[in-house]
Amino acid sequence: MPYDWKRPSETVQELHLWPHNSLPPRGVMAAVLGVFALGTIPMLAVLGSVLLWGLLPFVLLAVLGLWLALEMNYRHRRMLEVLTLTDDQAHLVRHNPRGRIQEWHCNRYWARPEMHKLGGPVPNYVTLIGAGREVEIGAFLSEDERIALYDELVLKMRVPSVSPG
Repeated sequence: MPYDWKRPSETVQELHLWPHNSLPPRGVMAAVLGVFALGTIPMLAVLGSVLLWGLLPFVLLAVLGLWLALEMNYRHRRMLEVLTLTDDQAHLVRHNPRGRIQEWHCNRYWARPEMHKLGGPVPNYVTLIGAGREVEIGAFLSEDERIALYDELVLKMRVPSVSPG
C-alpha cells in the first residue's frame, strides 16, 4: 500500500500517503535503452547508406519522447500527504509536485472521514470534513486502497477517550 501509519510519540499518529510508482528509476532506464536498442535493429540493414541518416532522427525522437513522457510522469507523481492526529487536533499537509503546500487543520472532535461512492472525481472518493471545510485525501490511490484507507481513518479518527483524573 502506498501509505503508512507512523507513531512518533504516544499521543501522535501520522499517516503518510504517496502515489504508487510501478516503474522504478532503473526500470525507466531499461525501458528507454530497450526502445533505443530495438529502434536500431532496422537501421542495421541500411548501415553505410544515406537512408541511415533519414531513419536515425525518427528513432532518436521516439526515444526522447519516451524518456520525456516517463520523466513528466515521475514529476507529476512527486507528492506527499501527511495526516497528523494528536489527542485534540487533526492536521493534513499536502506537498504538491510543484512545491506548493496545502494545509488543513481541525479540532479532532469535529473531524470525520467521508466516502463518496459516486459523484467524486474518482469512485469511492475519500474526504475529511471539519472546521467548515471538506478536503480530499488519497485521491491518487487505487479504488481498493481508498476503501481500505477510509476504513482505517474511521477507526483511527475516533476521539480518544479521556479518563477522569
